[in-house]
This record gives sequence, C-alpha cells and structure tokens, in this order.
Amino acid sequence: MHKLPTFCRLALLPLLLAATASPAAETDEKDIKAVIESFRTSIIQHDKPRFLNLFVSPDIPWQGVLTDDGLAQLRKLTPKAAKVAYDNKSTATTFIESIQRSPRSSEQKFSNIKVDTDGDVATATADYEFLSGEKLVNSGKECWLLVRTGAGWKITTLAFSSTLNREEPKKPLKLDAGKMDR
Repeated sequence: MHKLPTFCRLALLPLLLAATASPAAETDEKDIKAVIESFRTSIIQHDKPRFLNLFVSPDIPWQGVLTDDGLAQLRKLTPKAAKVAYDNKSTATTFIESIQRSPRSSEQKFSNIKVDTDGDVATATADYEFLSGEKLVNSGKECWLLVRTGAGWKITTLAFSSTLNREEPKKPLKLDAGKMDR
C-alpha cells in the first residue's frame, strides 16, 4: 500500500472537514428558514403571540430605509421626507399590532433567501413583497440577525429597504418603519 504524501493529505483535509460539517449547517439553515416561514404565516394569520415569539425581545430594533425611487415618490407628497427616519417606537410589536388593526388581509412574500451561520449566530437576507388586501404596498430586501437560543433561532434585529408601489399614494405615508404600511 502506498501512503499519500503529506501535502496531499493536508490538501484533502478541508474537503473531509466540509463533508462532516454539512449536516449541522443544513439543519441550521432549515431551522432559520422555518423562522422565516413562521414570520410570514403569523402575518397572514394576524398571530401576535407567535410573531413576537420569533424575536429575542418584542422591542428589538426595526429599521427601514427608503430606496432612492421610494424616496423620490414620497417626496412628491412630503418634500422633507427622509431616506432613513429612526423611531425607537418602531419594533416588532408595533408592526404586528398595525397588521392586527388593519381590516385588510396582509401577507409578506419572501424570495432569494440566503442564510449564513456558524451555528450560533446567523444572518438571513431575502427579497420581500408586502401585500395588503392582495395589493402590493412595498418591496425590497430584508436583513435579519439571529442567534441560536435554548428555545431555537431568534431574531435580534431587522433592517429592510423599501420601494413603494409605483401607484401614487392617495395620502402621505408615515415614515415610522413599524407603521409604514409595509
């Protein structure tokens, strides 16, 4: 039997390690995608307790930023509108409560989901479309930071870009990300 030279064995080591690390990474990605699906379905069902259980805290930072197109459209109605308006009252709680108050159905659709994790922390990004009463309200990209807790993966912060629906709004939109009629 011939022994592989040391440099060959060392070159093969990363391949062997990647092969053994895959199952855990696949499980984490599957679990994080389940959080995304629960986020989506709890909006459809107006399920505040389930929605808030997805977060480390119901008052985590929740930050929106208007795309350049969205800002230009909003400035037609509100000339002093800002691209980014921080509001410490914009949280997961205020968002789901605005969904509950709405008489219309709501849905947030996700596509192009990407997850990066080391097994304890993760980022999840996705393109989204937010619909109210089956009408597109806005769309953009979401970026979540998550941590793996004893109770599973939880969202620690959420940021999103927002392009408003091309149809001209009939009234000025509030820039509060938690109430932005996402």
